[in-house]
Amino acid sequence: MMDSATVWTVIILLGLGSYALRFFFIGIVGDRPLPPWLLRHLRYTAVAILPGLVAPLVLWPAATEGEMDPARLTAAAVTVVVGGWTRNIIAAILSGGAALYLMLYLVG
Repeated sequence: MMDSATVWTVIILLGLGSYALRFFFIGIVGDRPLPPWLLRHLRYTAVAILPGLVAPLVLWPAATEGEMDPARLTAAAVTVVVGGWTRNIIAAILSGGAALYLMLYLVG
């Protein structure tokens, strides 16, 4: 366990770093046009971050104490397949949720 001074130091430094990054783009660069190459790369930010948020919830879920679960793996696979097949995010989310609840009902 870390002592409270270390925890607060990390929290304050992360907050200052986050503020500095946001201030750079909003305060300094906000009124200037960004170069096309940077805009092209920024378009993929959500696509790069989303798997990083979802993968731990699928591979090491807290509900199973960090062990892989066939219900969550099946739901993730159904979501990816339906999303790729229909190109409809709502259909992918709903089918993944339905697959998760069906698998939790069947597998337990």
